[in-house]
Amino acid sequence: MTTKVTINRLATGVPGLDDVLGGGLPEFSFNLIAGPPGCGKTTLAHQMMFSLATPERPALFFTVLGEPPLKMLRYQQQFDFFDDEAINKSIRYINLVDDTLAGNLDEVLRRIVSEVEAHSPSLVFVDSFRSVVLASQTQTNPNNNLPQFVQQLGMLMTTWQATTFLIGEYFTETDTNPIFTVADGLIWLRQSVYRNSMVRKMEIMKMRGQPTVPGLHTFRIETSGIKVFSPAVMPGQNAVELHTTESSARLKMGVPRLDEMLGGGLPRGYSLLVAGPSGSGKSILAASFLEEGAKNGETGVVAVFEQRPDHLRNATFKKLIADGHVALIDSHAPDLSIAEIVHMLLKEIKRLNATRVVIDSLSGFELALAPTFQEDFRQSLAWMVSTLTSAGATVLMTSELEDRYNDLRFSPYGTAFLTDAIIVQRYIEVESRLLRIMAVVKVRASAHSDELRVYNIDSNGLQIGDRLPEQEGLLGGRPTRQRLVHDKP
Repeated sequence: MTTKVTINRLATGVPGLDDVLGGGLPEFSFNLIAGPPGCGKTTLAHQMMFSLATPERPALFFTVLGEPPLKMLRYQQQFDFFDDEAINKSIRYINLVDDTLAGNLDEVLRRIVSEVEAHSPSLVFVDSFRSVVLASQTQTNPNNNLPQFVQQLGMLMTTWQATTFLIGEYFTETDTNPIFTVADGLIWLRQSVYRNSMVRKMEIMKMRGQPTVPGLHTFRIETSGIKVFSPAVMPGQNAVELHTTESSARLKMGVPRLDEMLGGGLPRGYSLLVAGPSGSGKSILAASFLEEGAKNGETGVVAVFEQRPDHLRNATFKKLIADGHVALIDSHAPDLSIAEIVHMLLKEIKRLNATRVVIDSLSGFELALAPTFQEDFRQSLAWMVSTLTSAGATVLMTSELEDRYNDLRFSPYGTAFLTDAIIVQRYIEVESRLLRIMAVVKVRASAHSDELRVYNIDSNGLQIGDRLPEQEGLLGGRPTRQRLVHDKP
């Protein structure tokens, strides 16, 4: 009978990274942090080191033909995670430049072994390991056997029960190097410039003994250090459970007569798309939705992309934010990703225990994203809606549409099928006047009104009137019947 070995997982101290790794970093693993210059390899290594190192679990940081330790420390001190008191106590820096320049891998290995034996570290970092590789390739010494060096180093570190990190500059994953095979873990960092934005992504290409989250995960380097935006879902009921167990629970919209049109209000846990042209009152409806929630003791979160917060015309909406009933997300960074925005929303949902979320608007949302993230906008939007509703939120999204007067569309992205309910707003021309009309197009698994209703906007918000008589539906002075053209994926 065999006994299953338990592998202890270390918390890296990097927000989001443990989720991507599948629960943390395996203790005593032999890892490579790879990527092009400037992508954050050294910063990632230092952030993990300062989080993990203690007097009982000391760390050694070997520098090899890279930045001198003093220069490297000068820049790493700018991050919040840096702790001056840890230097020469739980963390020691050792310079291997002279040994590497000599070009003898056996001597480099001997020096590493002697330092490890002297200090008995639990964590070992070698930056940049790529320099060792290049130095070995320029020597004619027949004793320089790189595969053997890598295997010996990995075996020794495992024997000493040290968790090891080799930091190296590699430009493509196809680089031929024996370390890729020997390493237990391979963390690959990427960065790309798109117009005026710098987009950084991380991939866990390999991590033995545990399932990792596949794919590319965006990350940002801030004064606090690196923050990874993993596709983690906030614990809570999933969307299917919410629709099943709370289908009878309806949220009031805060607009007179709109709840009636929706069949009694918006089912809790649903996603609602409010589509309409500029000036039709989408943001006012969204503000009323949050205001009604506050009246009933509910908190909310709003992500604004269309206009600056101080330009929001609804004074009550401003007051809700000032009083703490509604959290505002208003990031205008040029390299935003949907994953980062979802993390912002989930953080505020958790902080306020919020049940209502507004995205205003999808049109501005798409423009706020870095160009590389706009390519798969529809797929990412589907994930965002699912994640937010799974967290127990009821989501209202607005979408800017061009009013074509003779048809009715829901979304320029082909995303109407992603939402549980749709309200559409539009203009019609009647006797040389523009009238606003509203219709409920869809409420999943629920009866709802199919009427076109006239509405207006005054100091109290949206005021919905009676059903639009068919004979008053005039376009260009001619009677016409309004058509609904469903948005196709």
